[in-house]
Amino acid sequence: KYVGKQQIDQVGCYVFDVTPKQMEKNKRYFKGRIWVDTAALEIVVTDGWMLPDDTKPGHQDLHPPFITWRQQIDGHYWFPVYSKGEGLLHFTGGSGYMAEDVHIREIVKYSDYKRFGTSTTILYNGQDITTNGNPPAGQPKK
Repeated sequence: KYVGKQQIDQVGCYVFDVTPKQMEKNKRYFKGRIWVDTAALEIVVTDGWMLPDDTKPGHQDLHPPFITWRQQIDGHYWFPVYSKGEGLLHFTGGSGYMAEDVHIREIVKYSDYKRFGTSTTILYNGQDITTNGNPPAGQPKK
């Protein structure tokens, strides 16, 4: 759902409230608000939480709400640079354990992004076919 426009630092952003249309079992989803750069159309900030929490006693997988900021790293792509999650998680107990509320704070800082690159050689029957992508003349494609 489009909410409007807002400035994040010096970046003009479109603001959206997002929620999954449907949820499938054993998959994780995001619900919250995102800010998208009006020029690059890249996500600048996400603020929300993961869905669904697994609340089965003995198997609980709970997550606090979190916010993540992204920056343009290589002049083209936007990558996370800082995430902070904080909240009170309500564990139900089970198997003889008491129910417990746990305050959690997570901070993740991302840095030193490096472009990954590689070179490859394609061999077909011992011959390098990297340049044209086809097997040598008279040979069938495998």
